[in-house]
Amino acid sequence: MARKEKSLLGRVSYIVTVIILCILVYYAYQYYQSNNFNDFVRSEANLYTSKFKRDDEVKYSDKRSYSIESNEYNDAMFYKEVKVKKNQPYKVTCMVKTENVEVENGNSGAGAHISIEGTTERSVAVQGTSDWQKIELIFNSKDRDTVNIGFRLGGNLGEAKGKAWFSDFTLEEGGSENNSNWDFACFIFKTTNVNINNNQINLEVTNSDIRDIENTISRFENSCYTLSEGKMTANCDIYELDTPLSKLSYDEEFGYYVAPEDVESQIKDTISNNNYDHIFVVVRLRR
Repeated sequence: MARKEKSLLGRVSYIVTVIILCILVYYAYQYYQSNNFNDFVRSEANLYTSKFKRDDEVKYSDKRSYSIESNEYNDAMFYKEVKVKKNQPYKVTCMVKTENVEVENGNSGAGAHISIEGTTERSVAVQGTSDWQKIELIFNSKDRDTVNIGFRLGGNLGEAKGKAWFSDFTLEEGGSENNSNWDFACFIFKTTNVNINNNQINLEVTNSDIRDIENTISRFENSCYTLSEGKMTANCDIYELDTPLSKLSYDEEFGYYVAPEDVESQIKDTISNNNYDHIFVVVRLRR
């Protein structure tokens, strides 16, 4: 009788041990999955400020997304070194979702975006709260053999806070382009309303200015065709924007100028919906 009881206790002890081991293995696996960043390096300007995680609840596809959460302003990103061929075009794409992303000083160049670590090359930046959307970065490798591709909450131009999820990364190598038909976009900001050194400056592009711009664009299109002897065509779409230019960048050497981040929020939807080769921005900066 004592042997049977001892044998039963032994089986119960074995079963309990197996159950405990299974629970430990399960939680260890869950921890590994949540912290497995697949060779991505985590980087932040203000150390130990942001939380990095592989998220199994908020995700675009079957795979866990990569999330960055910053409760304070920070510049944080995942990045991975990839090999590239020299002097080749590449396109990086991913899906991004944001929640309460705020940036310092209202800078449109910061937020959730793709960037090349250590450079100013970046995609459009997503701010606020948004559902999953596709963003892309097109860059040229130039003389580089490797680049660090980053998925970032923040930016070179300012820090950000909030939460962003990144998923479904792709990297495509471009080929030679034999198309001789080039598409241009020309954005005319009809008003400039900026505050410089506590002085409010309000300027307007006149109807006469717009006609001059349209004539110049028309001559440009004709010149491309004529000078190339019909081997190249240029097609330019002109957009007149009622939303004023409200911000200018400043350089110690050259003074005030229009930087991409100054106009990005006003033109990015149009650019995203079209495949333009080049972009012109026309503004009035003096009377």
